Amino acid sequence: MKEIKLALVYRDMWQSAGKYVPTVDMLTKVAQPIIDMGCFHRVETNGGGFEQVNLLFGENPNTSVRKWTQPFNNAGIQTQMLERGLNGIRMSPVPKDVRKLMFKVKKLQGTDISRSFDGLNNPQNLELSFKYAKKGGMIAQGALSVTHSPLHTVDYYINLADQYIEKGAEEICIKDMAGIGRPVSIGKMIKGIRERHPDIIIQYHGHSTPGFSVASSLEAARNGADIIDVGMEPLSWGTGHADLLTIHEMLKDAGFSVPDINMKAYMEVRSLTQTFIDDFLGYYINPRNRFMNSLLIGPGLPGGMMGSLMADLEKNVASLNKWLTKRDKPTVNQEELLLRLFEEVQYVWPKLGYPPLVTPFSQYVKNVSLMNVINMYKGKERFAMIDENTWGMILGKSGQLLGDLAPEIKQMAKDQDREFYTGNPQDLYPNELDAYRKKMDEKGWDYGQDDEELMEYAMHPQQYEAFKSGAAKENFEKDLAERKAKKEAKLAPPQAAQPSAPVAASPKELTLNVNGENYHVKISYPDGSAQDGVVVEMPKEEFKAPTPSSNGKASGNEKFIDAPLEGKFYLTKETSEKAKKIGDAIEEGDTIAYIEAMKVINAITADKSGTITEIMANHGEEVEEDDHLFKIV
Repeated sequence: MKEIKLALVYRDMWQSAGKYVPTVDMLTKVAQPIIDMGCFHRVETNGGGFEQVNLLFGENPNTSVRKWTQPFNNAGIQTQMLERGLNGIRMSPVPKDVRKLMFKVKKLQGTDISRSFDGLNNPQNLELSFKYAKKGGMIAQGALSVTHSPLHTVDYYINLADQYIEKGAEEICIKDMAGIGRPVSIGKMIKGIRERHPDIIIQYHGHSTPGFSVASSLEAARNGADIIDVGMEPLSWGTGHADLLTIHEMLKDAGFSVPDINMKAYMEVRSLTQTFIDDFLGYYINPRNRFMNSLLIGPGLPGGMMGSLMADLEKNVASLNKWLTKRDKPTVNQEELLLRLFEEVQYVWPKLGYPPLVTPFSQYVKNVSLMNVINMYKGKERFAMIDENTWGMILGKSGQLLGDLAPEIKQMAKDQDREFYTGNPQDLYPNELDAYRKKMDEKGWDYGQDDEELMEYAMHPQQYEAFKSGAAKENFEKDLAERKAKKEAKLAPPQAAQPSAPVAASPKELTLNVNGENYHVKISYPDGSAQDGVVVEMPKEEFKAPTPSSNGKASGNEKFIDAPLEGKFYLTKETSEKAKKIGDAIEEGDTIAYIEAMKVINAITADKSGTITEIMANHGEEVEEDDHLFKIV
């Protein structure tokens, strides 16, 4: 009777459900009951996404990882993390020295196994991950990102496992991130790998989203898998993972040896997890993510992305409907936009070379598809906007795509003077640790135990600075308060409207004349109340508006370049780039600024030519779709 071991993917359970993970206090509270369940050989404790979301709500992820992994270390249960190869534990490529330090830190913090995957299944990108994981004392597991296309065949994956093992992988994971691997094909993959590598550990990880995962788990076990990843209520199924109880009973019935479950401890873990949801995490979980959806067989979007996608769609629908209402056009609902998005992903995916739909490339394909859908609602053509991160993928800066690019995509690259790259992607990202050491020295920040704070800063610079300043916690608490108030307002009984005193409109923008010079300023009111005082931020000298003509009237030939989407406005995307300034001449098609939205950077191109007379948004400021960004003549 073959033994099948079970792994609880507690981190991924949360990431597949919504935006945030539990706080360190919550995690340490649930650790012992998970141990007491007595059925887990491994627990996924941290990795991709975990660090960022800790920073977002103002908590130190290094403290979380150390305290969260310690009980499992003490109990002899292996801990595993997820990392993204070239991208480490963030969405964009990471320098070599930062990647190396990450593995050293994570092992010293208590993580035993590194599950490394590459979004393009590129063995070259993973070679350093396997090397650094083993050097740091971790077990190097190589994950095959499973997707379903004419190019991603059973033989392709068997041969890919050979390459991973040759590059240094000590274990293999079949990472079925969207749950669209057909069960029989999953079994054939594992059988083929097992025949070639009889002694290697094989672990199956499958999301439930379209409903294949239970059958896939059985096929995996029958064909040689050693470990099956599971979730548990109240966060199993849906965009998450097959439930522990179901998989356990199915494997027992099939004749496998599986450890008994302490049901008293199970109910305690289940109850604690629900209290975390009730406390604040539930405010960031879309109810749709609790359901399986067979419509996702077509687009194949991964469960780990669906949590954030549903949150993004709320904003996208509101923004699109605002645009449509202004133009007296029919509005859309979230269901309609979601179905259009699913259809568009199936259209766009092959044109972008069939990248596996896993982080970050699933986000790239989704973002291009979503922008296509939104722009088509507005009467524009497909591919009117492709973000800079997606262009990096298209051009080979993360490795070579398995499929061919569509002719229209190649033509767009040519028209925009973009060059394709065929070298080693890691060479594009030089070492940065010394630069971050210098920054930390200047700020008086400690590198932390085992240089863990240095690693965190270099890995997530923007989020780390927001965490250190307190801005992250402040923004999170404000957002949570608004969500709670909104929910309470929905639950409150309706009340008769009370007459209110008229309130004078408070200006949001002014032009001030100081010593003969005109300045365009934005006004913010503390707590949203004009009566509490006014804070005016004067722009930097390079943003100074020109003095109008002596008659004080506008020339009448001003034109505006508007924001094509909502997000955070940046004049540059990197320090070496020169920002546009007043007086600069621009041509139609020039890249003049950027907007960060949906985790990617979107280049803003001029849709008209002229000379900049005013920059109407501040660097780093949130802007709405259709906001004026530049005034030109």
